[in-house]
Amino acid sequence: MQKTFFDDLKKSYTYFNETRRQVINISGDALHKSKVAIFSMHRGNFSEGADILVEVESNLQKLEEVFAKSPALRYEGSYKAALEEYTEAKLFYSLATSGELVEITALQIDFDTYLAGLCDATGEMVRLAIKEATARNISEVHKIKELVTDIMGELIEFNLTSYLRTKHDQAKTNLRKLEQMIYEITLRTDYDKK
Repeated sequence: MQKTFFDDLKKSYTYFNETRRQVINISGDALHKSKVAIFSMHRGNFSEGADILVEVESNLQKLEEVFAKSPALRYEGSYKAALEEYTEAKLFYSLATSGELVEITALQIDFDTYLAGLCDATGEMVRLAIKEATARNISEVHKIKELVTDIMGELIEFNLTSYLRTKHDQAKTNLRKLEQMIYEITLRTDYDKK
């Protein structure tokens, strides 16, 4: 038997499993903090949310060295989930604060993560619209609905399948919720004028 062959296999296997645990731990923390950032933003504290996202970026960037040695770990489920949640939070932040989408340059984000995060961000925009409607900021509700309409106008150009199709359908449902909200506000406003 070739002892060197098995020693090399064992070394690679051990490294992969040890670093996989590291990726899972950092990813779990990043996922949680991205959710906390979104929650902060919904409470109106966008600067706190942005600060949390900078921390998440920093932690996820630390994994790039691991990925350089073990590229397969970039596709670890926990990392993909954390990156998607971070992308959702980052896109929600940009939509809510500037009404624009920004390219995320701090991390390597593939098209499917962008698309899934963007679809999920429409749900956060619905929550923001509800908050604005409750505060009687009706013009903001209209702006949010137009933003989501524009996003869906772009997403319809993609022939999304599988997981991304599900995300797209959820985003379409979010647009319908906003349209329903505007409809009800309009009815209420017309009724109050009588």
